[in-house]
Amino acid sequence: MRKKERMLALIQQLNEASNAYYNGQREILSDQEWDRLFDELKALEEQTGLILPDSPTQKVSADEIVGQKEIHEFPALSLAKTKSVNELVKWADGHPIWMSWKLDGLTLVVTYEKGKLEKVVTRGDGHVGTNITHLVDGLFGIPKEIRYPGRLIVRGEAIISYVDFEQYVRETGENYANPRNLASGSLSLKKASEVLERKIHFRPFTLVHCDQEINSWGDRMGFLTKLGFDVVEHTFIEKPSEESVQKVLKQFSEKVKQRKNPYPVDGLVIVYEDIQYASSGTVTGHHATRSGLAFKWADQSKLSKLIRVEWSNAISTITPVAVFEPVELEGTTVQRASLANISECERLGIGSGGTEVEVIKANMIIPKVISVVKKVGNLEIPTLCPVCGKPTKIHVSEISETKTLKCSNAHCPAKALKKYVRFVSKQGMDIDGISEATLSTFIAQGWIQNYGDIYRLKDRKEAIENLDGFGLKSAENILTSLEKAQVVRGDKFLFALSIPLVGIDVASRLLRVYPLMELITLAKEKELDFFSHIDGIGPQKSEAFVRWMKDLNNQKEMEDLLSFLTIEDLHKVSHDSVLDGLTFVVTGEVHYFKNRNELKEWISARGGKVASVVSGSTDFLINNDIHSTSSKNAKAKSLGIPILSEADFMTRFIDK
Repeated sequence: MRKKERMLALIQQLNEASNAYYNGQREILSDQEWDRLFDELKALEEQTGLILPDSPTQKVSADEIVGQKEIHEFPALSLAKTKSVNELVKWADGHPIWMSWKLDGLTLVVTYEKGKLEKVVTRGDGHVGTNITHLVDGLFGIPKEIRYPGRLIVRGEAIISYVDFEQYVRETGENYANPRNLASGSLSLKKASEVLERKIHFRPFTLVHCDQEINSWGDRMGFLTKLGFDVVEHTFIEKPSEESVQKVLKQFSEKVKQRKNPYPVDGLVIVYEDIQYASSGTVTGHHATRSGLAFKWADQSKLSKLIRVEWSNAISTITPVAVFEPVELEGTTVQRASLANISECERLGIGSGGTEVEVIKANMIIPKVISVVKKVGNLEIPTLCPVCGKPTKIHVSEISETKTLKCSNAHCPAKALKKYVRFVSKQGMDIDGISEATLSTFIAQGWIQNYGDIYRLKDRKEAIENLDGFGLKSAENILTSLEKAQVVRGDKFLFALSIPLVGIDVASRLLRVYPLMELITLAKEKELDFFSHIDGIGPQKSEAFVRWMKDLNNQKEMEDLLSFLTIEDLHKVSHDSVLDGLTFVVTGEVHYFKNRNELKEWISARGGKVASVVSGSTDFLINNDIHSTSSKNAKAKSLGIPILSEADFMTRFIDK
């Protein structure tokens, strides 16, 4: 009876965690904990011979995205898992295999008919998914047309890179546990323009069906590449042995440790090279025995003792950080790990100093506390901000019910520091020589209390010279940078103001319709949803922008700042522009523009589109090294897409 009660508890816990994980909510269990509890449940089922209703061992976890349901022509069955190299070699059984990343995103099935995109469907429960074809313009890597006359079905992962995830969270202040949560939550949105700013990329991991016979998995991936898809990285092992498999595993793990893979992964996938042999297996439960095998690195964990929990105040949230006795993990010393938020602390059962914790490096990169072995005392949640001393407040998200701690003081110096860091950043006013540490020093001196004060630093040259660690050269460099930064584009100006939900993309969209001063005047006078008609804006962003502009304190600070600046308005999108309707991919170093982002923004402002991967819908690849053997150049050449140097691009388009 005790075993049955334990099984019921495990089923409830695992299903609750899966629901949150697959539907863009907060992370209830780490991958390691989920696997551990799943294995415990499976072992109990084998011992008792009892399978209880809703057991996750008997079903595929499903996303619950709202929309039109579609039955998959070919079921998307889950893979059996292993952490053992011996089991992997035994499964291969001497047959040639391929090893690729197990990307941590949301699986999509993309179907083409006679070269035209027919539908994009989520995996769902493996048998029935949700049709999200209306969002395709918001997803990178899914061409609407391909050069193939028959029926083609591709399965792949919708993923967000770590860099894009961190930038999105930083710019919007929205609280997501990880890139996978953001990707999942994004596919529940109604508009492609809203999805687009989340920078979700589709990377195929298998060709499910095509009308011609291709019996090699490797040839199938090569075929997809020629059609313009950016397929998952994969490595061939002709004769699987413990030695050959270990060698390839090491190559993949080193890429993870060295952060050479930009996307989150939760292991590797192993498939047979021989498609016919792979399809000859049997189906057990929800697993096809030869369809593939998921390999997860054995988690290296260590026990440590919590010294204290620090609370770090950023621009929107006061984040708990575990400080524990140093431990060695994956070749590095680890002694700090973010605890994310109050909900995560409660889930783990974090106590006070002396609490014994289990620590890992998630995906061999990110330090993480995965469990509390022995709790000592109780976690104290600060009632006062650790920076300004004003009262804190607990905020509960309406979507995920996640509890986060925030400072109630709108003018908290910690918030101001992050605000000014964004202001001087390259995406903002691009003021070289003023780092976060420099800003912190100037704020402590009382020199910066608003944006305009940054430009008034030119009157403090002598005082800057006399600060410890500065001197004459530092002061002169700062003043030179301030002078250069007095002429700025309108979109960079708006981004620099830290207006909620207004990143570079939103700012650009607003300014392509209205010049800056007209935009500001309208925001002061009009209703909150006035700008919601603009593509990619919508009511939420419009309201955030208008509310900020109507605030009298913000108006005063902005007017003061504008007295120092000359604003360059973006060109409105002209539909007779030579760039209108053309799609570009930009790669490599640039020489004429400040950086690739500036070139991309220049193209977008004139009606062109910028994609991240070369595909059948790409018109031009811009790369100063036109003879490079890079994958993008190779793909462009295979698709017959012109490769332009920057000079070629300028001659062809800018001089028009």
